[in-house]
Amino acid sequence: MMPRLGRAVWSTCLCLLLMVVPLGALAADAAVPNTLSEQELADGWILLFDGETTFGWRAAHRANWAVVDGALTATEGEPGLLHTTSQFGDYVLKVDFRSEKQGNSGVFLRTSPDPTDVTARCYELNIADWGTNDWPTGSFVQRKKTEKAHDSADWQSFEIIADGAQFTVKLDGEVVLEYTDPKPLGRGFIGLQFRQGKIQFRNVKLRPLATKSLFNGKDLAGWRTYPEMQSVFSVTPEGWLNVKNGRGMLESTGQYDDFTLQLEVFVNGRALNSGVFFRSIPGDPMNGYECQIQNGYVDGDRTKPQDCGTGGIFRRQNARKVVADDFQWFRMTLHADDRHMAAWVNGYQVSDWTDTRAPDANPRKGLRLDPGTLIIQGHDPTTDLSFRNLRIAGLPAR
Repeated sequence: MMPRLGRAVWSTCLCLLLMVVPLGALAADAAVPNTLSEQELADGWILLFDGETTFGWRAAHRANWAVVDGALTATEGEPGLLHTTSQFGDYVLKVDFRSEKQGNSGVFLRTSPDPTDVTARCYELNIADWGTNDWPTGSFVQRKKTEKAHDSADWQSFEIIADGAQFTVKLDGEVVLEYTDPKPLGRGFIGLQFRQGKIQFRNVKLRPLATKSLFNGKDLAGWRTYPEMQSVFSVTPEGWLNVKNGRGMLESTGQYDDFTLQLEVFVNGRALNSGVFFRSIPGDPMNGYECQIQNGYVDGDRTKPQDCGTGGIFRRQNARKVVADDFQWFRMTLHADDRHMAAWVNGYQVSDWTDTRAPDANPRKGLRLDPGTLIIQGHDPTTDLSFRNLRIAGLPAR
Protein backbone atom coordinates (compact mmCIF):
# COMPACT_ATOMS: atom_id res chain seq x y z
CA MET A 1 0.00 0.00 0.00
CA MET A 2 1.27 3.45 -0.90
CA PRO A 3 1.68 5.84 2.06
CA ARG A 4 -0.79 8.71 2.26
CA LEU A 5 0.72 12.09 1.37
CA GLY A 6 -0.19 15.35 2.99
CA ARG A 7 -1.69 18.09 0.84
CA ALA A 8 1.50 20.14 0.77
CA VAL A 9 3.63 17.15 -0.27
CA TRP A 10 1.15 16.15 -2.98
CA SER A 11 1.00 19.71 -4.34
CA THR A 12 4.80 19.82 -4.53
CA CYS A 13 4.92 16.47 -6.34
CA LEU A 14 2.28 17.59 -8.82
CA CYS A 15 4.12 20.84 -9.54
CA LEU A 16 7.35 18.90 -10.20
CA LEU A 17 5.43 16.54 -12.48
CA LEU A 18 4.05 19.44 -14.50
CA MET A 19 7.57 20.87 -14.85
CA VAL A 20 9.12 17.71 -16.27
CA VAL A 21 6.25 16.06 -18.18
CA PRO A 22 5.28 17.55 -21.56
CA LEU A 23 1.81 19.03 -21.87
CA GLY A 24 0.57 16.34 -24.24
CA ALA A 25 1.80 13.48 -22.07
CA LEU A 26 -0.67 14.27 -19.31
CA ALA A 27 -3.53 13.42 -21.65
CA ALA A 28 -2.57 9.76 -21.42
CA ASP A 29 -3.12 9.62 -17.65
CA ALA A 30 -6.79 9.91 -16.74
CA ALA A 31 -5.83 9.67 -13.03
CA VAL A 32 -4.53 13.25 -13.16
CA PRO A 33 -7.53 15.46 -12.30
CA ASN A 34 -8.97 17.73 -14.98
CA THR A 35 -7.28 16.00 -17.90
CA LEU A 36 -8.50 13.73 -20.69
CA SER A 37 -7.14 10.32 -21.56
CA GLU A 38 -6.17 9.52 -25.15
CA GLN A 39 -9.30 7.37 -25.43
CA GLU A 40 -11.51 10.21 -24.19
CA LEU A 41 -9.96 12.55 -26.74
CA ALA A 42 -10.55 10.00 -29.49
CA ASP A 43 -14.18 9.68 -28.39
CA GLY A 44 -14.76 13.44 -28.64
CA TRP A 45 -14.66 14.55 -25.00
CA ILE A 46 -13.79 18.15 -24.09
CA LEU A 47 -12.93 19.70 -20.73
CA LEU A 48 -15.34 22.33 -19.47
CA PHE A 49 -13.01 23.13 -16.55
CA ASP A 50 -9.24 23.34 -17.01
CA GLY A 51 -8.38 22.82 -13.34
CA GLU A 52 -6.72 26.22 -13.01
CA THR A 53 -9.10 29.02 -14.05
CA THR A 54 -12.78 29.82 -14.51
CA PHE A 55 -12.27 30.37 -18.26
CA GLY A 56 -15.52 29.40 -19.98
CA TRP A 57 -17.61 29.99 -16.85
CA ARG A 58 -19.65 32.91 -15.53
CA ALA A 59 -21.11 33.50 -12.07
CA ALA A 60 -24.76 34.58 -12.15
CA HIS A 61 -24.85 35.23 -8.41
CA ARG A 62 -22.48 36.55 -5.74
CA ALA A 63 -20.99 33.44 -4.21
CA ASN A 64 -17.25 33.20 -3.56
CA TRP A 65 -16.44 30.83 -6.43
CA ALA A 66 -12.71 30.16 -6.75
CA VAL A 67 -10.36 27.47 -8.00
CA VAL A 68 -8.90 25.78 -4.93
CA ASP A 69 -6.64 22.70 -5.20
CA GLY A 70 -7.87 22.01 -8.73
CA ALA A 71 -11.56 22.26 -7.91
CA LEU A 72 -14.26 24.87 -8.51
CA THR A 73 -15.15 25.72 -4.93
CA ALA A 74 -17.74 27.85 -3.11
CA THR A 75 -18.27 28.19 0.62
CA GLU A 76 -20.42 31.27 1.14
CA GLY A 77 -22.36 34.04 -0.54
CA GLU A 78 -25.54 34.36 -2.53
CA PRO A 79 -27.14 31.04 -3.60
CA GLY A 80 -27.06 30.53 -7.34
CA LEU A 81 -25.12 29.23 -10.32
CA LEU A 82 -21.69 29.27 -11.82
CA HIS A 83 -22.58 28.39 -15.41
CA THR A 84 -20.86 27.68 -18.71
CA THR A 85 -20.66 30.48 -21.25
CA SER A 86 -21.66 27.95 -23.93
CA GLN A 87 -25.11 26.41 -24.29
CA PHE A 88 -25.35 22.71 -25.07
CA GLY A 89 -28.11 20.42 -26.26
CA ASP A 90 -27.56 16.63 -26.33
CA TYR A 91 -24.48 15.31 -24.58
CA VAL A 92 -22.88 13.05 -22.00
CA LEU A 93 -21.61 15.02 -19.01
CA LYS A 94 -19.20 13.84 -16.34
CA VAL A 95 -18.59 15.82 -13.18
CA ASP A 96 -17.01 14.96 -9.83
CA PHE A 97 -18.34 16.68 -6.73
CA ARG A 98 -17.71 16.80 -3.00
CA SER A 99 -20.22 18.31 -0.59
CA GLU A 100 -19.85 18.73 3.13
CA LYS A 101 -22.37 17.05 5.42
CA GLN A 102 -25.77 18.77 5.53
CA GLY A 103 -24.84 20.68 2.38
CA ASN A 104 -27.18 21.42 -0.51
CA SER A 105 -26.04 21.99 -4.09
CA GLY A 106 -26.68 20.65 -7.56
CA VAL A 107 -25.80 20.35 -11.23
CA PHE A 108 -28.18 22.20 -13.56
CA LEU A 109 -28.76 21.02 -17.13
CA ARG A 110 -30.12 23.02 -20.10
CA THR A 111 -30.62 25.91 -17.75
CA SER A 112 -30.84 29.68 -17.94
CA PRO A 113 -28.33 31.60 -15.79
CA ASP A 114 -31.00 32.35 -13.19
CA PRO A 115 -33.63 29.60 -13.33
CA THR A 116 -36.89 30.26 -11.50
CA ASP A 117 -38.88 27.17 -12.45
CA VAL A 118 -37.10 23.80 -12.15
CA THR A 119 -40.17 21.99 -13.49
CA ALA A 120 -40.14 23.73 -16.87
CA ARG A 121 -37.00 25.87 -17.45
CA CYS A 122 -34.13 23.58 -16.43
CA TYR A 123 -33.21 20.22 -14.92
CA GLU A 124 -31.76 20.36 -11.40
CA LEU A 125 -29.76 17.27 -10.44
CA ASN A 126 -29.62 17.64 -6.69
CA ILE A 127 -26.77 17.10 -4.22
CA ALA A 128 -28.18 16.77 -0.71
CA ASP A 129 -28.05 14.25 2.14
CA TRP A 130 -30.85 11.69 2.45
CA GLY A 131 -33.32 12.72 5.14
CA THR A 132 -32.35 16.39 5.05
CA ASN A 133 -33.98 17.18 1.71
CA ASP A 134 -37.03 15.95 -0.21
CA TRP A 135 -34.78 15.49 -3.27
CA PRO A 136 -31.60 13.67 -2.16
CA THR A 137 -28.43 13.29 -4.23
CA GLY A 138 -29.21 11.87 -7.66
CA SER A 139 -32.77 13.26 -7.88
CA PHE A 140 -34.21 15.67 -10.43
CA VAL A 141 -35.76 18.33 -8.20
CA GLN A 142 -39.55 18.56 -8.61
CA ARG A 143 -39.38 15.90 -11.33
CA LYS A 144 -38.22 12.49 -10.05
CA LYS A 145 -36.70 11.25 -6.80
CA THR A 146 -33.94 8.66 -6.53
CA GLU A 147 -34.85 5.52 -4.58
CA LYS A 148 -32.05 5.29 -2.01
CA ALA A 149 -29.40 7.24 -0.13
CA HIS A 150 -26.09 8.03 -1.81
CA ASP A 151 -24.54 10.20 0.89
CA SER A 152 -20.78 10.66 1.09
CA ALA A 153 -18.34 13.26 2.35
CA ASP A 154 -15.78 12.05 -0.22
CA TRP A 155 -15.54 12.74 -3.93
CA GLN A 156 -18.37 11.28 -6.00
CA SER A 157 -18.94 11.18 -9.75
CA PHE A 158 -22.01 11.90 -11.85
CA GLU A 159 -22.31 10.70 -15.43
CA ILE A 160 -25.37 12.18 -17.13
CA ILE A 161 -26.77 11.35 -20.54
CA ALA A 162 -29.05 14.10 -21.85
CA ASP A 163 -30.43 12.86 -25.17
CA GLY A 164 -33.53 14.74 -26.27
CA ALA A 165 -36.27 13.87 -23.80
CA GLN A 166 -34.31 10.97 -22.26
CA PHE A 167 -32.07 11.38 -19.22
CA THR A 168 -29.94 8.76 -17.49
CA VAL A 169 -27.93 9.55 -14.36
CA LYS A 170 -25.14 7.38 -12.99
CA LEU A 171 -23.55 7.97 -9.62
CA ASP A 172 -20.16 6.31 -9.16
CA GLY A 173 -21.03 4.01 -12.05
CA GLU A 174 -24.49 2.96 -10.80
CA VAL A 175 -27.67 4.06 -12.56
CA VAL A 176 -29.64 6.02 -9.96
CA LEU A 177 -32.17 7.82 -12.14
CA GLU A 178 -33.89 7.48 -15.49
CA TYR A 179 -36.29 10.18 -16.59
CA THR A 180 -38.31 11.08 -19.69
CA ASP A 181 -39.53 14.65 -20.05
CA PRO A 182 -42.84 14.97 -21.93
CA LYS A 183 -41.92 18.58 -22.81
CA PRO A 184 -38.13 18.56 -23.12
CA LEU A 185 -35.93 21.62 -23.31
CA GLY A 186 -33.61 21.64 -26.30
CA ARG A 187 -30.57 23.56 -25.11
CA GLY A 188 -29.21 25.61 -22.24
CA PHE A 189 -26.22 26.27 -20.03
CA ILE A 190 -24.65 23.81 -17.59
CA GLY A 191 -24.71 25.23 -14.07
CA LEU A 192 -22.94 24.34 -10.84
CA GLN A 193 -24.90 25.45 -7.81
CA PHE A 194 -23.88 26.87 -4.48
CA ARG A 195 -26.73 26.92 -1.99
CA GLN A 196 -25.68 25.68 1.45
CA GLY A 197 -22.37 24.38 2.74
CA LYS A 198 -19.01 24.00 1.03
CA ILE A 199 -19.21 22.49 -2.46
CA GLN A 200 -16.41 21.46 -4.84
CA PHE A 201 -16.46 20.33 -8.49
CA ARG A 202 -13.73 18.95 -10.75
CA ASN A 203 -13.31 16.74 -13.85
CA VAL A 204 -16.15 18.51 -15.66
CA LYS A 205 -16.16 16.84 -19.08
CA LEU A 206 -18.62 16.78 -21.98
CA ARG A 207 -19.07 14.65 -25.10
CA PRO A 208 -21.57 15.89 -27.71
CA LEU A 209 -24.12 13.39 -28.99
CA ALA A 210 -25.70 12.87 -32.41
CA THR A 211 -22.71 14.01 -34.46
CA LYS A 212 -22.90 13.22 -38.19
CA SER A 213 -19.98 12.63 -40.52
CA LEU A 214 -19.10 15.37 -43.01
CA PHE A 215 -16.41 13.46 -44.91
CA ASN A 216 -16.60 9.85 -46.13
CA GLY A 217 -12.86 9.26 -46.52
CA LYS A 218 -13.30 8.23 -50.17
CA ASP A 219 -14.16 11.33 -52.19
CA LEU A 220 -15.31 14.93 -51.84
CA ALA A 221 -19.04 14.18 -51.82
CA GLY A 222 -20.84 16.85 -49.80
CA TRP A 223 -18.19 19.46 -50.61
CA ARG A 224 -17.78 21.98 -53.41
CA THR A 225 -14.39 22.61 -54.98
CA TYR A 226 -13.22 25.78 -56.73
CA PRO A 227 -10.80 24.64 -59.49
CA GLU A 228 -10.19 28.22 -60.59
CA MET A 229 -8.49 28.86 -57.23
CA GLN A 230 -4.96 27.67 -56.46
CA SER A 231 -5.57 25.18 -53.63
CA VAL A 232 -5.61 21.49 -54.48
CA PHE A 233 -7.91 19.30 -52.38
CA SER A 234 -7.64 15.52 -52.53
CA VAL A 235 -8.33 12.32 -50.62
CA THR A 236 -5.17 10.48 -49.59
CA PRO A 237 -4.73 6.68 -49.71
CA GLU A 238 -5.20 6.70 -45.92
CA GLY A 239 -8.63 8.30 -46.34
CA TRP A 240 -7.64 11.78 -45.19
CA LEU A 241 -8.72 15.06 -46.70
CA ASN A 242 -5.61 16.92 -47.83
CA VAL A 243 -5.10 20.50 -49.01
CA LYS A 244 -1.94 21.82 -50.67
CA ASN A 245 -1.06 25.18 -52.17
CA GLY A 246 -3.18 28.29 -51.90
CA ARG A 247 -5.14 30.52 -52.02
CA GLY A 248 -8.36 28.48 -52.15
CA MET A 249 -11.21 26.80 -50.35
CA LEU A 250 -13.33 23.69 -50.02
CA GLU A 251 -16.94 24.53 -49.12
CA SER A 252 -19.63 22.32 -47.60
CA THR A 253 -22.86 21.91 -49.52
CA GLY A 254 -24.72 21.91 -46.19
CA GLN A 255 -25.38 25.07 -44.20
CA TYR A 256 -25.29 25.40 -40.41
CA ASP A 257 -26.05 28.07 -37.84
CA ASP A 258 -25.75 26.70 -34.27
CA PHE A 259 -23.63 23.55 -34.04
CA THR A 260 -20.73 21.61 -32.54
CA LEU A 261 -18.06 20.66 -35.09
CA GLN A 262 -15.29 18.20 -34.31
CA LEU A 263 -12.33 17.27 -36.50
CA GLU A 264 -8.72 16.13 -36.45
CA VAL A 265 -5.95 18.12 -38.14
CA PHE A 266 -2.36 17.41 -39.19
CA VAL A 267 -0.12 20.36 -40.10
CA ASN A 268 2.71 19.15 -42.35
CA GLY A 269 5.02 22.13 -41.90
CA ARG A 270 6.08 24.62 -39.28
CA ALA A 271 3.56 27.30 -38.32
CA LEU A 272 1.52 26.86 -41.49
CA ASN A 273 -1.66 28.89 -41.76
CA SER A 274 -5.16 27.60 -42.45
CA GLY A 275 -8.59 27.80 -40.89
CA VAL A 276 -12.17 26.58 -40.71
CA PHE A 277 -14.72 29.22 -41.72
CA PHE A 278 -18.32 28.95 -40.54
CA ARG A 279 -21.64 30.69 -41.10
CA SER A 280 -20.03 31.65 -44.39
CA ILE A 281 -21.85 33.34 -47.26
CA PRO A 282 -22.11 30.55 -49.87
CA GLY A 283 -19.79 31.07 -52.83
CA ASP A 284 -18.19 34.20 -51.39
CA PRO A 285 -14.48 33.43 -50.89
CA MET A 286 -13.88 32.76 -47.21
CA ASN A 287 -16.46 35.27 -46.03
CA GLY A 288 -17.45 33.91 -42.63
CA TYR A 289 -16.21 33.65 -39.08
CA GLU A 290 -12.85 31.88 -38.97
CA CYS A 291 -11.54 29.42 -36.42
CA GLN A 292 -7.80 29.72 -36.96
CA ILE A 293 -5.27 26.94 -37.50
CA GLN A 294 -1.74 28.18 -36.74
CA ASN A 295 0.48 26.43 -34.20
CA GLY A 296 3.30 28.98 -34.03
CA TYR A 297 4.06 30.96 -30.89
CA VAL A 298 6.50 33.68 -29.86
CA ASP A 299 9.58 33.50 -27.58
CA GLY A 300 8.89 29.88 -26.67
CA ASP A 301 5.74 30.95 -24.83
CA ARG A 302 2.57 29.07 -25.78
CA THR A 303 0.44 31.89 -24.35
CA LYS A 304 1.77 34.18 -27.11
CA PRO A 305 0.29 32.87 -30.37
CA GLN A 306 2.13 33.86 -33.50
CA ASP A 307 -0.95 34.65 -35.59
CA CYS A 308 -4.14 34.35 -33.50
CA GLY A 309 -3.31 30.71 -32.65
CA THR A 310 -5.12 27.46 -33.35
CA GLY A 311 -8.66 27.68 -32.02
CA GLY A 312 -8.70 31.46 -31.90
CA ILE A 313 -11.47 33.36 -33.66
CA PHE A 314 -9.43 35.17 -36.27
CA ARG A 315 -9.39 38.98 -35.95
CA ARG A 316 -11.79 38.67 -33.00
CA GLN A 317 -10.05 36.80 -30.17
CA ASN A 318 -6.63 35.15 -30.02
CA ALA A 319 -6.30 31.68 -28.57
CA ARG A 320 -5.24 31.97 -24.95
CA LYS A 321 -2.72 29.16 -25.42
CA VAL A 322 -1.24 27.26 -28.37
CA VAL A 323 -1.98 23.68 -27.38
CA ALA A 324 -1.33 21.74 -30.60
CA ASP A 325 1.97 20.94 -32.30
CA ASP A 326 2.85 20.73 -35.97
CA PHE A 327 3.60 17.28 -37.42
CA GLN A 328 1.20 15.68 -34.93
CA TRP A 329 -2.52 14.96 -35.28
CA PHE A 330 -4.57 17.16 -32.98
CA ARG A 331 -8.28 17.42 -32.26
CA MET A 332 -10.33 20.57 -32.51
CA THR A 333 -13.90 21.28 -31.38
CA LEU A 334 -15.71 24.39 -32.59
CA HIS A 335 -18.99 25.37 -30.93
CA ALA A 336 -21.36 28.11 -32.09
CA ASP A 337 -24.56 29.02 -30.29
CA ASP A 338 -26.30 32.25 -31.19
CA ARG A 339 -23.84 35.15 -30.61
CA HIS A 340 -21.40 32.97 -28.70
CA MET A 341 -18.47 31.00 -30.15
CA ALA A 342 -15.83 28.83 -28.49
CA ALA A 343 -13.15 26.34 -29.47
CA TRP A 344 -11.23 23.53 -27.79
CA VAL A 345 -7.90 22.06 -28.95
CA ASN A 346 -7.06 18.60 -27.67
CA GLY A 347 -9.96 19.03 -25.26
CA TYR A 348 -8.66 22.30 -23.77
CA GLN A 349 -10.75 25.45 -24.26
CA VAL A 350 -8.71 28.15 -25.99
CA SER A 351 -11.35 30.71 -27.05
CA ASP A 352 -14.58 32.11 -25.63
CA TRP A 353 -16.00 34.98 -27.67
CA THR A 354 -19.37 36.69 -28.03
CA ASP A 355 -20.17 38.81 -31.07
CA THR A 356 -21.74 41.97 -29.68
CA ARG A 357 -21.89 43.79 -33.03
CA ALA A 358 -25.16 44.83 -34.65
CA PRO A 359 -26.68 42.19 -36.98
CA ASP A 360 -25.47 42.11 -40.57
CA ALA A 361 -25.76 39.56 -43.36
CA ASN A 362 -22.01 39.94 -43.90
CA PRO A 363 -20.02 38.51 -40.95
CA ARG A 364 -17.11 40.81 -41.79
CA LYS A 365 -19.33 43.77 -40.94
CA GLY A 366 -21.51 42.52 -38.08
CA LEU A 367 -23.26 39.66 -36.29
CA ARG A 368 -24.37 36.88 -38.63
CA LEU A 369 -26.81 34.36 -37.13
CA ASP A 370 -28.09 32.96 -40.43
CA PRO A 371 -26.99 29.47 -41.48
CA GLY A 372 -23.90 29.40 -43.63
CA THR A 373 -21.43 27.00 -45.14
CA LEU A 374 -18.27 25.54 -43.65
CA ILE A 375 -15.05 26.29 -45.51
CA ILE A 376 -11.63 24.65 -45.20
CA GLN A 377 -8.99 27.16 -46.22
CA GLY A 378 -5.94 26.85 -48.40
CA HIS A 379 -3.94 29.88 -47.31
CA ASP A 380 -0.79 30.19 -49.44
CA PRO A 381 1.72 28.16 -51.51
CA THR A 382 3.18 26.57 -48.34
CA THR A 383 -0.19 25.07 -47.35
CA ASP A 384 -0.03 21.31 -46.62
CA LEU A 385 -2.62 20.08 -44.12
CA SER A 386 -4.70 16.95 -43.67
CA PHE A 387 -8.09 16.50 -41.99
CA ARG A 388 -10.02 13.47 -40.83
CA ASN A 389 -12.99 12.47 -38.66
CA LEU A 390 -15.00 15.59 -39.49
CA ARG A 391 -18.37 15.41 -37.76
CA ILE A 392 -21.06 17.89 -36.75
CA ALA A 393 -24.12 18.07 -34.52
CA GLY A 394 -26.74 20.78 -34.86
CA LEU A 395 -27.80 22.53 -31.67
CA PRO A 396 -31.55 22.20 -30.99
CA ALA A 397 -33.67 25.23 -30.22
CA ARG A 398 -34.20 26.19 -26.58
